[in-house]
Amino acid sequence: MTVTGIIAEYNPLHKGHEYQLKEARRLTGADYIIVVMSGCFTQRGTPAVLDKYERARMALSCGADLVLELPVRFACASAEYFASGAVSVLNRLGCVDYLCFGSECGDTQALLSAAALLSRAERTPEYHQKLQEAQKAGLSFPAARSRALESLWGKLSGDFSEAASSLFSLPNNILGIEYCRALMALHSPIHPFSIRRKGNYHDTGLKETPANDPFASDASFSSASAIRAAMQRTDETAAAETKERLFSSLPAASYRLLFERTDGRGIVTEEDFSPLLRYHLLQLLEGGSIGKPSPLTTFTDVTPSLADKIGNSLYSFTGWDDFCLRLRSRDLPYTRASRSLCHILLNLRQKMLDESKAEGFPVYLRMLGFSERALPLLGIIKKQASSSLFSRLPAAREQLSPTLLPLLEEEIRASHIYQTVVSGKYGTPFLHEYQRQIITPLFPGP
Repeated sequence: MTVTGIIAEYNPLHKGHEYQLKEARRLTGADYIIVVMSGCFTQRGTPAVLDKYERARMALSCGADLVLELPVRFACASAEYFASGAVSVLNRLGCVDYLCFGSECGDTQALLSAAALLSRAERTPEYHQKLQEAQKAGLSFPAARSRALESLWGKLSGDFSEAASSLFSLPNNILGIEYCRALMALHSPIHPFSIRRKGNYHDTGLKETPANDPFASDASFSSASAIRAAMQRTDETAAAETKERLFSSLPAASYRLLFERTDGRGIVTEEDFSPLLRYHLLQLLEGGSIGKPSPLTTFTDVTPSLADKIGNSLYSFTGWDDFCLRLRSRDLPYTRASRSLCHILLNLRQKMLDESKAEGFPVYLRMLGFSERALPLLGIIKKQASSSLFSRLPAAREQLSPTLLPLLEEEIRASHIYQTVVSGKYGTPFLHEYQRQIITPLFPGP
């Protein structure tokens, strides 16, 4: 039996994701596809458009056999921690053969070599010195890391080509490198397998995917960023036109869950969380003492300089997006600012993330949903996994160690924050995490 893992957010699941699920199964010969998926908040530092259960339903309807939760501590973290937490979930299952992921280069061996090079560089004092110099010069962390590696590349590997530079600067390549590094660090038997990504991650325009052959070699797919931007248009005429164009960008299950709902709920955006964020910032900062370190620096990714910028800009807060624009700078990208605000909103502390790293990224194994055909897979996981696989929260509290219980508590709190905003926006009942049911496909898969 061959099992392939995929790490995803599906925010929302579009035809590019459906293509990856299909290709992962074909290219690795997978009998089963396991998806490790972010919960209600994403690595960009924003809430997902739909909650994790609905996005798990999308995944199961489009070819996944089992969907597992990536704890929010890792789901909202930078690439290293995001990758390490997700790979740890797959590794603990004890039955996964491949990790399949998209990248701009599509070259698994190049990503493995880059991962090995980066790990070697990080063990040298010269690399850290060059990295600090580049960051002090105002470069963002990815750009500073690329420059530091360029200065060492000749000693460690040879010429630093333009292709090598792109490995450390393009977002999916960066994640691919971190997946490879995480596999190496865990001495995992899982083999990485990269598929070349179609389209631009940052492209904000919708693409027309051929209806007759949506997975043709020359087909182009709308990015998740473009789809989210289109869904947020509020003008009624524009919204109607957008829905028509999105029909060709989304699988049928995704389209129905986004636009043909009967429960009165809809999508949410980061702006819906602005009042909660502002209230939390006011609570933290207005009670602070002059001359003492900012309480914000205890949160993940919040440096003293960023904490000062947040404090100085607090009374200019008009919304999440505008605040991120105020905070960003050459050395602080928009995404990093948004991720930091998300950590503050969800009370995610750097100390806890550091402890996870020191302990080898321990994780729980929680099911969000599975398909009927996955029953034999569940039996194998039960025999071979290094941790218990669970779906019911009351049972989980009895099974989890003191190390893992805080991860679950963080996830429950984040889900309840998310549901507070959803129920308030749409006037629908609050969905308590302890009352949610495991998901099976609502619509038949391909």
